[in-house]
Amino acid sequence: MMKKKFFNAPFYRNDAASEMIVENGKITQIGKDLPKCDEEIDLQGKLVLPPYVDPHLHLDYVYTLSELGQEGAGSGTLFEAIDLWPKFKETLTTESVKRLALKGIKDEVSHGVQHIRTHIDVTDPNFTALKAMLEMKEELKDIVDIQIVAFPQQGMYMYKGGRDLVEEALKMGADAVGGIPHYEPASEFGDKSVHDIVELALKYDKLIDVHCDETDDPHSRFVELLNALVLMEDYGRRTTASHTCSFGSADNSYAFRMMDLFQKSKMNFISCPTENAYLQGRQDTYPKRRGLTRVKEFLDLGINVAFAQDSINDPWYPMGNGNMMNILDNGIHLAQIMSPKEVKTNFDLITYNGARCLNMQDSYGLEVGKQANFIVLNESSVYEAIRKRVNVLASVRNGEFLFRRKEVEYDIPLDL
Repeated sequence: MMKKKFFNAPFYRNDAASEMIVENGKITQIGKDLPKCDEEIDLQGKLVLPPYVDPHLHLDYVYTLSELGQEGAGSGTLFEAIDLWPKFKETLTTESVKRLALKGIKDEVSHGVQHIRTHIDVTDPNFTALKAMLEMKEELKDIVDIQIVAFPQQGMYMYKGGRDLVEEALKMGADAVGGIPHYEPASEFGDKSVHDIVELALKYDKLIDVHCDETDDPHSRFVELLNALVLMEDYGRRTTASHTCSFGSADNSYAFRMMDLFQKSKMNFISCPTENAYLQGRQDTYPKRRGLTRVKEFLDLGINVAFAQDSINDPWYPMGNGNMMNILDNGIHLAQIMSPKEVKTNFDLITYNGARCLNMQDSYGLEVGKQANFIVLNESSVYEAIRKRVNVLASVRNGEFLFRRKEVEYDIPLDL
């Protein structure tokens, strides 16, 4: 059996290692001064990380903005974008969804992502996007892991029959139950949808990922009910609350009481720094809220939180390119987490923490016995990699290169 050794590289969160041996797609040894192998690959002192994880992306929406010649929501608000979506959705076919989604997946994989959780709109009796994504999940499994959330973009109750469509999507093969309680027509129906989400997850043994309180309204507190239900069912580790923007506007007495309960439930959180900074605070003058949940406090209290891209060129967000380094850069600025101690583990926000949201922490990471999945960054230290916002030079999956690129070469170098 052929052995490969990747050597001359610092490893993220493992100062004792500079070499790794791979056999049959798995890591068999990691450390220093390891035995010679059939093939030896010099990583030239570049930093090795586990692959980037994007735990929240809408692959059925990517590039729909450019494709349909639109410029996005005029107001730049979340709710106008949701209102615009149905006319976009009417034009979708399985083929068009797959074609555009592949562009988004290529964007992400070319930037070092190997794990994506995608929210697919199932408020569609034909399940056009879901069918497309179930096919792509299987077709691309050797390149990227895709988890699918059955997401009722227009609401379980705002859209007639939405709750039943979510259940049918779970039967068809979706991996997680989604919801959008703050968009339901009244708080009573938002509460009802949260109960439905947890009941469906338990019934079908699925993960949970809820668009939760993606609003500036501090009275939007569906995260409290979600946390209570999964705490009582001991289901927190399999549950994620995405966005929770209103929690960033909540008063401290409420917020710290809730964070104590979050610690007890072990529920996960996802923040989308670029999209929510763009969408939230639209009705504010100054001070203007930036749409972030309490990332810094979560980290300090050991509550799992990850960053995500969310959108690439769709009605909600006209930008986005699948580069998780850009997401990290924006997030650590907005959350003000750049002390020397914090920088050492900032990459967790787009690697290990995202893996926990996807409930794949047992199979993810740079450890003996796990799949040889990793990326190589164009720097030798964590600090310099983040400071310079460096590119991914290589992505390796099961011990084989998905891609490998050269460092920038100049025809005429700057001479100072």
